[in-house]
Amino acid sequence: MVVSMQIVLDHDRIFGALADATRRDIVRRAIDGQAGVVELAERYPMSFAAVQKHVAILERAGLVSKHRIGRRKVVHTNLEGLRVARRLLDQYEELWRERVERMTQLVRES
Repeated sequence: MVVSMQIVLDHDRIFGALADATRRDIVRRAIDGQAGVVELAERYPMSFAAVQKHVAILERAGLVSKHRIGRRKVVHTNLEGLRVARRLLDQYEELWRERVERMTQLVRES
């Protein structure tokens, strides 16, 4: 199976971004598209700048986007980014299911 380097980098960015609990929580909170960066920052015991950095990492991974509504920068979860992660996990699940099924068949045959 040939995998393009771009796909690998995309997966690395996505899963690297999701490896942090704060970033996963930001993705969850931003699903409705109403959370501003300021409101998000109020939820965490860290500086505003630290939350901005978390949001920037999520943006680079394609998991959230920001847009302006008046003076607010609103963060919205990009569901397609989450679907990319889901598809990769589904592929791994299928691979392991096939292996377990094959092992089960080998045990039955012996």
